[in-house]
Amino acid sequence: MLKVKFCDATRISSKFWLYLLSMSKFKYSSHKRNYSKISEKIKPVKIAYSSYESTNDAQSNSNINRDPVIIMHGILGSKNNWNSLSKVVHGRTHLKIIAVDARNHGDSPQTQEFNYPCLAEDIHQLMTDLNITKINAIGHSLGGRTMMFFALKYPHLINSLIVVDISPIRISPAILELTRIFDAMLSLKLENGIPLSKARILADQQLMEVVPDTYMRHFLLTNLVGNENGQYKWRVNLESLVNNFSSIMNFKPPNGKYTGPVLFIGGKKSTFLTEDDHEGILKLFPKSEFKYVEDAGHWVHSEKPVEFLDLVCKFLNNIN
Repeated sequence: MLKVKFCDATRISSKFWLYLLSMSKFKYSSHKRNYSKISEKIKPVKIAYSSYESTNDAQSNSNINRDPVIIMHGILGSKNNWNSLSKVVHGRTHLKIIAVDARNHGDSPQTQEFNYPCLAEDIHQLMTDLNITKINAIGHSLGGRTMMFFALKYPHLINSLIVVDISPIRISPAILELTRIFDAMLSLKLENGIPLSKARILADQQLMEVVPDTYMRHFLLTNLVGNENGQYKWRVNLESLVNNFSSIMNFKPPNGKYTGPVLFIGGKKSTFLTEDDHEGILKLFPKSEFKYVEDAGHWVHSEKPVEFLDLVCKFLNNIN
């Protein structure tokens, strides 16, 4: 019997996180920081990625110098969540699409460090490795904040930016639901040697009480993997995510602005991006435009993929 659980020190107190959440509601001007020296100390990792590019597009002279798109998922996600969407965006824009796994997620390396400066430097390292000079950046939630940080730190490396349902100004109280999800995932009990299909059924049953939403449970279960010894574990580095959760909630932007084109896409039913955030956002990203998708929540790209893709592809085609 395998019990996927860390020591009690990593368990989460809701009152503790409520305190951290209250501390995260900051004004834009109070958290400007100079990251020039900090970035020198950050050790980037080589993150995993999938690329989408057709032979005809690669050989076309009209596409050779067009900036590729790099997409980063949200917390507990992976590049695989963007597989179908990436193919459609590539087909409708003829841009090369690169979907990445953030560190501590998917196939990327696992580290104790996990914050937006680290995540941004990982993107910078990937661009260096792939000899990319400029990108169109897309990020959802955690990935959206990472790409915002990257655009503010390296504005000369960004052609355009699409941020999906997240604000740099404040964090939604709904994020506290993650504390319950982390606890449920850490407490999962599974027998060794059972088929993956049965393991996921059993895990689904155990998560049901804490995570009643079927889609959300299926999303979480994409992270359940087995090894050659028949043991199961979570592919995400839960210990690091728990230990660095305050860094995920708090977004401390570098000095400066990004003056290129930016599209914020929010779910109309979501509390992670609202009209109250616009004034603060425009101080950081003065050329921002805002679009909200009806009947969509935080997972706007999966809940309303047709409407989401229309907004993304129209924006990218106009820019490029």
